[in-house]
Amino acid sequence: MAEDLNITTSTDKSQQYTALIPQIEALLFGEPDLVANLANISAALKEQFKWFWVGFYMVKNGELVLGPFQGPVACTRIKLGKGVCGTAWERAKTLVVPNVEAFPGHIACSSLSQSEIVVPVFHNGAVVGVLDVDSELLDQFDETDAQFLEQIVKLIKF
Repeated sequence: MAEDLNITTSTDKSQQYTALIPQIEALLFGEPDLVANLANISAALKEQFKWFWVGFYMVKNGELVLGPFQGPVACTRIKLGKGVCGTAWERAKTLVVPNVEAFPGHIACSSLSQSEIVVPVFHNGAVVGVLDVDSELLDQFDETDAQFLEQIVKLIKF
């Protein structure tokens, strides 16, 4: 198991992800505990990209419940179709939101969050959680982030 990250200083996002993904794979290798793995993925992403908030919400009893994360305290429960997380869960689709103030029904866990990306986590074809990433900057996320974060959540084993 890798215990240290090699943080890439490149300003090219694709290069940062390309360097980070094998390190995340090493963190997950041989570890069967889901919570430990979600915690390490959150920490690795936060360390590499310095985003405001990175974490997981897991589907439990018909709602999203806060899971492992890195950042300030967060909303604990989110209903299906509510906010960016609940909408990504409902649509089973990655959502990139350049300005959270423009997203109808946005749930403001922090007024500092300006942009967001939410990536569904699938198991046996069903959404079982979401990876939620917030930035203090407007328009922080794009299709490059969507593509690589979708690859990362596919590494999660249930």
